Amino acid sequence: MMVELNCELPVFEKGRVAGRMILVESGARKTTNDIPVPPAPGFTMLLACVQTDIQFASVRENLKTVLDTLERLSEKGVDLAVFPECMLTGYAFDSREEAWGVAVAEDSDEIAEIIATSKRTGVALTIGSLIRDGEKLHNAALLIAGGDIVGRYHKIHLPHLGVDRFVDRGEIPYQAWTLPGEHAARVGLGICYDISFPEPMRALGLAGADVIALGTNWPVGAFRTAEIVPPARSMENHLFFVAANRIGHERGFDFCGISSICGPDGVELARAKGAEPEILFAEVDLAQARNKRIERTTGKHVIDRFADRQPEFYDTLTHPVRPNSPSE
Repeated sequence: MMVELNCELPVFEKGRVAGRMILVESGARKTTNDIPVPPAPGFTMLLACVQTDIQFASVRENLKTVLDTLERLSEKGVDLAVFPECMLTGYAFDSREEAWGVAVAEDSDEIAEIIATSKRTGVALTIGSLIRDGEKLHNAALLIAGGDIVGRYHKIHLPHLGVDRFVDRGEIPYQAWTLPGEHAARVGLGICYDISFPEPMRALGLAGADVIALGTNWPVGAFRTAEIVPPARSMENHLFFVAANRIGHERGFDFCGISSICGPDGVELARAKGAEPEILFAEVDLAQARNKRIERTTGKHVIDRFADRQPEFYDTLTHPVRPNSPSE
């Protein structure tokens, strides 16, 4: 059965807070901050974080959910939508053979339909799926915009869990992909367990990402990760962070939701109320992410978490240590 996002798209009032424009759901608790400052012209974009259930091994049903959601988001003028990990395929496969039979190729009809709908609606998106690439099987994220696949990532950090036990480790370096359009937003891609490691998120920041789009399948046991880590990674790298988790039940897994959009200061701009279908929105000022220098007190308290790095002392970060890792 096809999943419908029955959540009502909220009626918004615009609130400018701390140099960024955010969308605040009418009647919801508002963040208090200093005197409002309008965002820099030409740098704003509307982000959407899609929290939804996924039908296991039902690519066509999940595809319909994606296409219908893109149509709805286009009515709101969304620039970039982030969908969960393995959105098209599901996650809890018991063998490589089973997963291979459901995975799609980048040149499949399903991906072509998403590309066409994205182009027609003007909504760019990141979407997770199992992808067949020759003889390899990847847990992948695709960045689709302007009628094309403009970026791709194959999951590198693989937990001993679900289909990640059977896929091939990715080899695409962490990088920022530029969206077409006047804002030319730079998007970094990650998948679920990647966020547990500061290094790849920092690599995306150093590559110039304005936004990190992370599709996830966090089960209920990972709810602390969903609550704590996205704000920390956004603050560490002074960028926007969209973590789109799924909900529902799949082969013994219950998924916790708690999707979020965080700003460069680590403040949550939007967070899902729980494990129900929900779409989060935030209109963000990309200039906030591009200016890494934070001057809290003029001439007296200035920090820059990129310029102040001392990488010559970080050599131990490149030494592999994998004692008793079941993922190997």
